Amino acid sequence: MTTAPAIELRTFTTLDTVRGDLLDVYADVRAPLLHLPNYAVTAFGERLDRHGTEPGFTAVLAYADGRPVGFAYGNTIEHGDRYWQRTSPAPAETYTERPTMSLKEGGVRLAWRKTGTARHIHDALLAARDEPFVTLMVNPAAGDGKVHALYESWGYEDIGQSQPSPASPVLTVMIRVIR
Repeated sequence: MTTAPAIELRTFTTLDTVRGDLLDVYADVRAPLLHLPNYAVTAFGERLDRHGTEPGFTAVLAYADGRPVGFAYGNTIEHGDRYWQRTSPAPAETYTERPTMSLKEGGVRLAWRKTGTARHIHDALLAARDEPFVTLMVNPAAGDGKVHALYESWGYEDIGQSQPSPASPVLTVMIRVIR
């Protein structure tokens, strides 16, 4: 792991001042995939706008020299949420009976990968959460499986699969205890 230059982590609970930075980093991080409908910046913007209005929305962005270099955001999901309804097999009630943090999206610019920046963002996002668990969906092919392996190294376990939209690939649903 390369040592990361100094970063500043900023936390946001609304999209008002940070939407542009999120779109900017997303477009850079997902550049090779932007031609696919599910990964297009417009599709991400629509998801972001929807997620930004959902309960418990929080985003953490990392800045270096005033420029956004990475982000993660999520919100709270409840028992019966469509997130759980789309997961197959149905998750254990242990995970769904109480509110859970859903990490919806994240990414770090290429120059900031393998510096610990992604982990710092992730941990800052979870630090103030009250939910007992955090869940996420990952494309098992992302980074030739390296992204999935990274989440496993952070304590996440596979619990099923989901295809959130017809344009989305089948994703692996993962979960871990927050603390």
